[in-house]
Amino acid sequence: MGMLVHVGATVICTHAGQATPMTPQPRVRVGGQKVVTQSCVYTVTGCALAGTSSPPCATAKWVTAALRVRAGSEPVLLRESQSICTPTGTPLTVLVTQIRVKGI
Repeated sequence: MGMLVHVGATVICTHAGQATPMTPQPRVRVGGQKVVTQSCVYTVTGCALAGTSSPPCATAKWVTAALRVRAGSEPVLLRESQSICTPTGTPLTVLVTQIRVKGI
């Protein structure tokens, strides 16, 4: 069980880059902000690997999401959902999200 992720959530890559959802679910909102579903790809900007010999995190896809809660027939993301960044293979971390709506 965890809090639902919305577009206003603070999400970062392992190297402190800011992650932003590209296509949040347009019809379902929590706290006035759109929720994010498992199929939504995140873009990453400001990854600390930029400018090094390793390629920085660019995008991320989610591999786990809510089992019982859906929006537009897609599982919604929870604070505990797992992701993988491309090309590094590291995860995103949800630092802050809304605190009213929980899902399983």
